[in-house]
Amino acid sequence: MTRSIREPIAQGGAGYFFKGFELIKTPGIRRFVFVPLMVNLILFGVAFYYLTLYISDIIVDFEQWLGTDWSWLTMFVEPLLYVTALICFSFVFSTFANWLAAPFNGLLSEKIERHLSGHQLDDSGFADVIKDIPRTLSREWCKLKYYLPRAIGFFIVLWILPFFGQIIWFVFIAWMMAIQYCDYPFDNHKINFIDMRSKLSEHKGKCFGFGISVTIAAMIPIVNLIVMPVAICGATAMWVDYFQRDYVSGYDSNVS
Repeated sequence: MTRSIREPIAQGGAGYFFKGFELIKTPGIRRFVFVPLMVNLILFGVAFYYLTLYISDIIVDFEQWLGTDWSWLTMFVEPLLYVTALICFSFVFSTFANWLAAPFNGLLSEKIERHLSGHQLDDSGFADVIKDIPRTLSREWCKLKYYLPRAIGFFIVLWILPFFGQIIWFVFIAWMMAIQYCDYPFDNHKINFIDMRSKLSEHKGKCFGFGISVTIAAMIPIVNLIVMPVAICGATAMWVDYFQRDYVSGYDSNVS
């Protein structure tokens, strides 16, 4: 059934992320959530186990280096190290998981778009997903090329100025989360990466609100397992409200 948008699906960027929790339960959609969910579950379980072991070893070595007189500093350094690791890990993990699940993420976005607006894309089904793998991986590579040089610079700031660096890094990751997940509906319509970033910049407030919500959720145990499909659904809902009308002919929306 075609949905004519007259009012926004959610209010604010964070609202779209939380709307994703409702959308993943939509009948006929849940089976497309399975692959991203399984990818998250397997990768996160393994990666988080080794991450905690690595941090524990660092703390032990740090305590030995400080000696008995200065060991009290560990109580300040340890939480800072865990917070920094969680912020960095949340995006690195999400990036890797999205590489593996990218073709299926695009399919989930397509099904959500059709559910919300009634717009049918030309390609659908798992056979088309497999055929489209080279193009979707190429798109993920575009995101990675955009991310890496900026991440290196902000990471250096993070270690030189820890407190200020964490704020800058968090804001950067929030923006990247918005790019990561909003890109799926754009890519489904073959809109190039540069145009997509430019269009997101026109709605920075909503995109940052969305990205911040995703980033925080990605740092919460258990919740982070379903962040990927939830964020895809929420980002697609935002596409339907604020971007689809500029690219899909015959689409009517009064959302401003």
